[in-house]
Amino acid sequence: MALRERGVHFVASSGRRYDTLRWFFEPIADKIDYVASLGTQVYADGRLLDREVFSTLSVMRLFETCTMFDCLHLAVYEDDATYLIDDLSSYISELDKDLGSAIRVYDPPSPEVNIIKAAVCCDRPELITEMAYVLERELGEWFTFLPSGSRWIDVAPVHVNKAVGLSQVMRYYGVGTDEAMAFGDSMNDYSMLRFVGHPVVVENACHSLRQIAERVIGPNTEHAVQRTLRELLEGLS
Repeated sequence: MALRERGVHFVASSGRRYDTLRWFFEPIADKIDYVASLGTQVYADGRLLDREVFSTLSVMRLFETCTMFDCLHLAVYEDDATYLIDDLSSYISELDKDLGSAIRVYDPPSPEVNIIKAAVCCDRPELITEMAYVLERELGEWFTFLPSGSRWIDVAPVHVNKAVGLSQVMRYYGVGTDEAMAFGDSMNDYSMLRFVGHPVVVENACHSLRQIAERVIGPNTEHAVQRTLRELLEGLS
């Protein structure tokens, strides 16, 4: 709220869906903006600026490719539902993957279902980089594949990423790249960090992100982002 009072727009940019982010930020859910689901759901000032939907054919290609490898298990999402195309026991539960109320299906959902997010669980963490490479080789004309944590590979349409979503929010408010600061730690933050004028990463971020950052702060386990935002506020006062 202090940032807002000083004219700074706070954007939650995440692979998580819009509804999940609103739940996380419930006390101020209507006071911030969102680049959700890696950029397929973009909201500013309470308005929907963009919503990208996966084509039925691309989801089918993704499903067929995942079935080629016994360690890959596909999950696809619409705005408020999750579909697992394998047994629940095949997936490693993580908070941002919304598996708790997932629906088990045996084929990709019908074209009437608007898929806005996909993720692949790799049940062998030592293979996650290898499998991300394989998926990119097989489906690079359709998707970008971004390892997320030790077990998951996030999937985004080739023309969609956090930078594209953030650029729409910035255009809406008339904010230039030199006026924007972004915080990140994982590879799905790379495009966003390269886009803004002031990329900041936490100490425990991926190695490549630390190389491109304007500033490396402490680890997220020590609330480094919050401390940096308070420093920003002090500089604005």
